[in-house]
Amino acid sequence: MNIYLLIIVAYFAFITLISFLTKKVASRSAADYLVAGRNLGMIACAVVVASEWLGGMSTIGVSEKAFETGTMQPILYNISTALGMIIIGFTVARHYRDNNVHTVSEMLENLFGRRARAVSAVAFLFAYITLAFVQLQTCASVIASMFEFSRIGSILISAAIITGYTYIGGMHALALTGIIHVVVMFFGMGVATYIGITEVDGFAALQSTLVEQGSPENLYNPFSGGLGYAWSLILGGVLGGMAGQASIQPIFAARTAATAKKAAIFSSLIIAPFGIMVALLGLVVKTGQVYDISAAGPLFDPAIGEAGAIDPKLVLPTLMTTPEFIHPVLGGIALAGILAAILSTVGPVNFAVVTIATKDIYHGLINKTAVDKSLIRTARQLVIIVNLITIPLAYYGTGAILDTAYISYGIRAIGAIVIVMGIYKRGWIRIEGVRMASIGGTIAVIANIIAKNIGLPVIENTYMAIGAAVVFIIIGNIVGKGKPQKLPSEKEEKKTE
Repeated sequence: MNIYLLIIVAYFAFITLISFLTKKVASRSAADYLVAGRNLGMIACAVVVASEWLGGMSTIGVSEKAFETGTMQPILYNISTALGMIIIGFTVARHYRDNNVHTVSEMLENLFGRRARAVSAVAFLFAYITLAFVQLQTCASVIASMFEFSRIGSILISAAIITGYTYIGGMHALALTGIIHVVVMFFGMGVATYIGITEVDGFAALQSTLVEQGSPENLYNPFSGGLGYAWSLILGGVLGGMAGQASIQPIFAARTAATAKKAAIFSSLIIAPFGIMVALLGLVVKTGQVYDISAAGPLFDPAIGEAGAIDPKLVLPTLMTTPEFIHPVLGGIALAGILAAILSTVGPVNFAVVTIATKDIYHGLINKTAVDKSLIRTARQLVIIVNLITIPLAYYGTGAILDTAYISYGIRAIGAIVIVMGIYKRGWIRIEGVRMASIGGTIAVIANIIAKNIGLPVIENTYMAIGAAVVFIIIGNIVGKGKPQKLPSEKEEKKTE
C-alpha cells in the first residue's frame, strides 16, 4: 500500500469511527437525525454550510476551469456563493429557523399551502439527485486517478464511504465530520498553494509565463470573462443558496434564529478563500513547470474521444501525487483534503435528497401520521437507496462538472425567487404561480441544457431559470385569479413576519 493510499484510508477510517459517536444522539428523534435536534452552534452551523459548498465544484471543478482558461475567472463560483450566504444571513435565514421546518418545500407549504409543497419537492429532488451524482462522479475520478482503480470501483468505494457515516449519524455526523474536513482541506490546500507559488517564482512570474502561453494580461481578474458571465454566476450563487436544501439544512438546525443569521454570514469567510487556492494551483500546473502537460504527460487520457485528450479534472490529484512537487506525506494530506472537500459536499447533498424524500414525499404525502421511529427508519433506508440511484448516474453521466451542476443551480434559483416573494411580497404571487414556476421553470432549464448539448443557441442557465420563473409566475397568477388561495392559517403567517 503506497503512502498516499495509507494516509487516505487512515483518515476516512478515523472519520467513520468519529461518526459512531453521534449514533445514539441521532437516533433519539427524527429532528435529531435530520436537523441535529436544532441545536447547532454558530461555528458548527457555519462549517457545515461552508462544507456543502466546498465540494467537487470548488476543488476539481474550479481547478479544471482555471487550467482550461488560464485565468482566475472560476473563483467567481466561490465568490458568488460566499456573497449569497451573506445575503441569506441578512434576509431569509431567520425566517427559515423561526418556522422550524425540515425542508425548503415545507417552508413553501407554510407560505402557500400543501399543493405548493408537493410540486416543489419533486423539482428539488431532481435538482439534488443531479448534484449528488455529479459530486459522486468527482470523488470517484479523484480516487481512480490517484490509485489507478477502475471507474466503477472508485464510484462504489466513494458511495460506500458516504453511505457509511451518513447512515450512522445523520446531521450530527455531517456536522462533526464537516469540521474535521474543513480543517484538513485548508491545511492541505494551503501548504500546496504555498509550494506551488514558490515553485513558479511568485505571482508576477506566474502571470508572465501564462501570458506568454496565451492567457490575457488581466488573468487574475475574476471578471475577465465578461460581466454577463460574471452576473450569471453571482445570481446563481445568491439564488441557488437561498433555496438550496443542502446549504440551508444546517440553518434549519441552528440553535436560534440569531445563530442561523451569524452562521450564514460567517460561512462566507470559509467559502471564498478556498476557491482562490485551488484556482492558483490550476494555473501553476498550466505553466508546465511542475509536470508535463503535453500529450505525453500524466493528464493525457487515451479513453477520451477517438484519439485521446488532456483530462483537466486530473490537475489537482496528479499534482498532489507528484513527489517532485510535494513530499508524499504532505501530498497524502492534501489528497485527503481534496477528498474531504468533495465528501463534505456529497454527504450534505445526498442527505438533502434523503430529507426531501422523507419529510416532503413520505411524511407529507404517503404516511402523514408517521411517528419518529418510522421516520428515522425510512430516512436511514433512503440513505442507502439514494446512493444506489446515484451510482449508475455517476458511472454513465458525462460532461464538465460545473456545467452539469448548473442544472441544479437553475432549479434552486426558481425556488429562491418563490421563497423571497412569499416572505416579503406574498401579494405578488398566487399558489398557481408557485406551482407553474416549479414545473415550467424546471422544464425550461432542462430544455436549455439539451439545446446546448445539441449545438443550438442558448441562454445562460441562471438567466433562463430567472426568466422562466418570472414568466410562469405571471401566467400562474393570471390562471389563478379569482380562485380561492387556501393560504396557511394566521398563526403560521405570523411565523414569517
